[in-house]
Amino acid sequence: MPDHDPPSEALAIDELCVGFASRRRMTTVVDHISLTVGHGEIVGLIGESGSGKTLTALSVLGLLPRGARITSGKIQVDGVSLLDQSERERRASRGSRVALIPQDALRALNPGLRVGVQVGEPIVIHRVNNWRSALAKAVELLGAVHLSHPRQRAGEYPHQFSGGMQQRAMIAMGLALNPPLLVADEPTTALDVTVQAQVLRLLREIRDGHGTAVLFISHDLGVVAELCDRVYVMYAGTIVEQGPVHSLFTQPAHPYTQALLRATPSVQSVVGELAAIPGQIPQPAEWPRGCRFADRCPVAFGRCTSTPSLFEVGAEHSSRCWWSDPWISRL
Repeated sequence: MPDHDPPSEALAIDELCVGFASRRRMTTVVDHISLTVGHGEIVGLIGESGSGKTLTALSVLGLLPRGARITSGKIQVDGVSLLDQSERERRASRGSRVALIPQDALRALNPGLRVGVQVGEPIVIHRVNNWRSALAKAVELLGAVHLSHPRQRAGEYPHQFSGGMQQRAMIAMGLALNPPLLVADEPTTALDVTVQAQVLRLLREIRDGHGTAVLFISHDLGVVAELCDRVYVMYAGTIVEQGPVHSLFTQPAHPYTQALLRATPSVQSVVGELAAIPGQIPQPAEWPRGCRFADRCPVAFGRCTSTPSLFEVGAEHSSRCWWSDPWISRL
């Protein structure tokens, strides 16, 4: 009998801050981010380019770019504090505790190695020093992600795969060590709609079949609405709204979320109906005081020069906007 219950969350990020150091200062680019992903849950992280989504994901993987570092906060994967690990332990955690499904599978795959070798490599490094066993497992994994003739595909090179097949190979590589958490960073961006639907269906199968948690990073609100259980909306390095996917998409509380939805095309859209968000996301060194969306917000008022908290607007649904403050909303 275990002496304690297993963690309920595959990923728990608490007050995470990431910055870039220069000679003069440390510029914060991810500012006190907190989010969770439960076992068997698919959670979306959405926002415009430059909002800090990918840096948040790279922090979980311990793969921050040169010059960036975590300045404060906590990251736990399956109950293990990653920031307390040595670099050797972090390397061991990649693949076994958390794996990445990248945006551009063709760039992520090594063009000079056969696909089966690349899928089997994590197994050789982390589990068994036996290439025959690893390659057999690679064939099994390629079949599990619905690649036809997996034994033949294992012997082929990435350029012989279509874009959708390359992405399936990356998913197979991510599943090689059966990690409790997958980080999917814009995994369907370069795919056509039909292949995109197949990849999303595969991610659901992985969640349902293995109980794998998925942090799904995207700017495609339609995909997030179809796939995810909960959603975090990120803007200028911070979370501005979070909640269950149905609640957030049908009753968005933050003006930024509302603007994103108005700017998203749908089958019902009529030409001319889409509304672009005026201005652009501010650079980290130029974040305004108070609400960071205030300069682009159509309903900003005097209170927005001070920073709002996350106010509860529904069951497990909160918004970082002064208009969501129950005292102000009654005025």
